[in-house]
Amino acid sequence: MTLIPPEPTPPDTIVLIHGLWLSPRSWEHWADRYRKAGFRVLTPGWPGMDDEVEELRRDSGPIAELTAAQIVDHYERIIRDLDRPPIIMGHSFGGAFAQMLLDRGLGAAGVGIDSAAVKGVLRVPLSSLKASLPVLRNPANRHRAVPLSMDEFHYAFTNTMSREESERVYRRYHVPAAGGVLFEAALANLNPRAALRVDYGNEQRPPLLLIAGGADRVVPPSVSRATASRYRKSTAVTGYKEFPGRPHFIVGQAGWEEVADYALNWAVEAAKARAPQPSR
Repeated sequence: MTLIPPEPTPPDTIVLIHGLWLSPRSWEHWADRYRKAGFRVLTPGWPGMDDEVEELRRDSGPIAELTAAQIVDHYERIIRDLDRPPIIMGHSFGGAFAQMLLDRGLGAAGVGIDSAAVKGVLRVPLSSLKASLPVLRNPANRHRAVPLSMDEFHYAFTNTMSREESERVYRRYHVPAAGGVLFEAALANLNPRAALRVDYGNEQRPPLLLIAGGADRVVPPSVSRATASRYRKSTAVTGYKEFPGRPHFIVGQAGWEEVADYALNWAVEAAKARAPQPSR
């Protein structure tokens, strides 16, 4: 009798990494949807950012001196403590950190959503510069936690949403940003030892999906496409998907379910395809 080997065990855990000017709360809808689908979902904050939004606004001191290396090392420790490699998803700078974690061999598959660029991506659209200006216009902000005004947030995150919707999102999710992290990204291509870097040719990297919002001003699709093109030198799986009309707050704009479901389905299938097949 010939025994039929079992199917590879798919990932059962998802780690969600938030971006700059946001906190783990920004994942609340995705986390709930994925838990209802049967997954264990972890939404740890960056170091010092596990407090509620209101507390982080009141006291942003723990955020002020954060660096990219500290943040990625923090998530690496969390992921290495898990029993099985998880799916790693990140939004904005969380997407850049997801790429870095995959480059370290962590995770079963990863998704970068409106992912900030890492070293080697040279495209810098004017809208990206304008969105970053509240931090980058003052070198002293490198050691500060810098909030956005309502107008600045609407321009950068919720430009396709009504003013009323944007104000609701701002009140619910916005927190000051670690200025040093944004300076690291802005100067990465000038720094030989930049922390925000990956080996684009790494052929052992787990599968990576890059998702872009068609109306994103912080990370326009041209940046996401440029990132995807850098990975072409590797045989590791890299996918790209663009959702027209979506702003940088793609994780919470009406219709976010379509993005969340696409990201999860792609990651699960990519992880299953990559898993070692049982011997027959």
